[in-house]
Amino acid sequence: MALTKNPNVLKWVEEMTALTKPEKVVWIDGSEEQLSSLRSEAIASGEVLELNQEKLPGCLYHRTLPNDVARVEDRTFICSKTKEDAGPTNNWSDPQEMKNKLLPLYDGVMKGRTMYVIPYSMGPIGSSLAKVGVEVTDSIYVVLNMEIMTRMGVKAFENLGDTSNDFVRGLHSKAQVDPENRYIVHFPEENTIWSINSAYGGNVLLGKKCFALRIASFQGKNEGWMAEHMLILGIEKPNGETKYVCAAFPSACGKTNLAMLIPPEGYKSKGYKVWTVGDDIAWLKPGADGRLYAINPENGFFGVAPGTNVKSNFNALESTKKNTIFTNVAINNADNTVWWEGLDKNPPEDATEWKGAKVNGKEFKAEGNNLAHPNSRFTAPAKNCPCISSEFDNPAGVPVSAFVFGGRRAKTAPLVYQSFDWTHGVFVGSSMASETTAAAAGAVGVVRRDPMAMLPFCGYNMGDYWAHWLEMGETLGEKAPKIFNVNWFRTDDEGHFIWPGFGDNMRILDWIISRCENEVEAVETPIGYEPKPEDIDIDGLDDISLDTVKDLLSVDTALWKEEVKGIREFYGKFGDKLPAKLEEQLTSLEKRLG
Repeated sequence: MALTKNPNVLKWVEEMTALTKPEKVVWIDGSEEQLSSLRSEAIASGEVLELNQEKLPGCLYHRTLPNDVARVEDRTFICSKTKEDAGPTNNWSDPQEMKNKLLPLYDGVMKGRTMYVIPYSMGPIGSSLAKVGVEVTDSIYVVLNMEIMTRMGVKAFENLGDTSNDFVRGLHSKAQVDPENRYIVHFPEENTIWSINSAYGGNVLLGKKCFALRIASFQGKNEGWMAEHMLILGIEKPNGETKYVCAAFPSACGKTNLAMLIPPEGYKSKGYKVWTVGDDIAWLKPGADGRLYAINPENGFFGVAPGTNVKSNFNALESTKKNTIFTNVAINNADNTVWWEGLDKNPPEDATEWKGAKVNGKEFKAEGNNLAHPNSRFTAPAKNCPCISSEFDNPAGVPVSAFVFGGRRAKTAPLVYQSFDWTHGVFVGSSMASETTAAAAGAVGVVRRDPMAMLPFCGYNMGDYWAHWLEMGETLGEKAPKIFNVNWFRTDDEGHFIWPGFGDNMRILDWIISRCENEVEAVETPIGYEPKPEDIDIDGLDDISLDTVKDLLSVDTALWKEEVKGIREFYGKFGDKLPAKLEEQLTSLEKRLG
């Protein structure tokens, strides 16, 4: 039975039903009764396995096909009316041509299957920053994940009302999970997402990157707000005041670890605390007081399991202890719990590796195999996180004091610097880069530009996206957040990291907050404002001296002149879409470097 009277929703669901021809249609109301029944059905069919309910209450396990284990950027398209609107960093296809290709694939694809209609809210119910989506799917796995990742069910329609047409339409079918016909397609001008032939979370939980970044970034440009690939964290000072920071990092740069940071002992003993509002995505809008406010549009964490352990990210691990769905990790058959690389140093002897084979885990590992897929995942409710912010569900969001950009640079970028102003900060974000590690395919040490960490997620021309950032700065004026750049990954000549990272990154956040409150001075360099070395608190860090800090803050002019060349080459891709102000910033940097 339909859960809404909204004619726009009803008409679209009817069209999708006529296209895919399911045996039956089930509207997802979000009730525990319905969800419990779906879990039982998925366990009975083998789509998910039930884990040890004493040790991992409410936790389930899912295995995807080996051809379907990650986001597929080469099969991800932005179908805007013109190629120029998609820009040089997106795969573009003409909307009508793409529909002509995909409609035959969807025709009758759900015959003999159930279509689930999932209404969901991105952001707290009732928030003016929230948006509504409706996803239709033939996968119970999608329903169970969307329940964790979004505010799912009939209450999502409260935000939409009975007449609005402002909802994002998501059509998904796992079809035959055929990689040759796998497509993840966005129609930004139509608020529509189509996904077919995948059952992997990043391609099928359409509220995630598809809506929350690719579609929402386009909506934000048109409606005067921002959708960013950023964590949101609150730093509570000993006086009880909390300041909020949004931070963007490319993958493999410690984003989740920073979002759930545990302060070092010296800070803890003084009364500092860190609160997680979001680990991945921020939606930002100017508030009534003129400041910029952020919400996390998501309701859960879709985290990479390998490498997550008590030491690297205690809070993330704790989040997975109940009501979590694990995908493509290994199973410890001795007690029906989960294991992955980096969890501990004891792979289970009696194990089921991620593809489903029973193996001796110790021998399997000794032969160089992975028990868990390197991109294996956990989908965990945010409310499980020990450091979840009390503001997590605040419909007004939290006021943002600073934006932090970062990447992985062995020598170029210093530990931290602040932009001269908003426009310079947009330049810093637009030229963000990381050097490839062994984890990424291809050569090591290659510089990859990833502006604002949005390269795979911007739903329109990145030149227009930067122009939107510049416009937001004009809107916010004096109340705009300050912009900083960090680099935890400076190395010595032997290639070892100099800065300890993890919880000790609190020391840098502390300086950033002090700058936002005009409590400390800074040193002007050609690239931005840097801390005085003595203003970085190194108390309790045995391996870090004042001289080490000076070294971490050094700016190598020759390397930065090379950097200018790299930025100029990257900017060249955008032609006349590159905002003139960014071109001016690059020229000014070149002059300052001499």
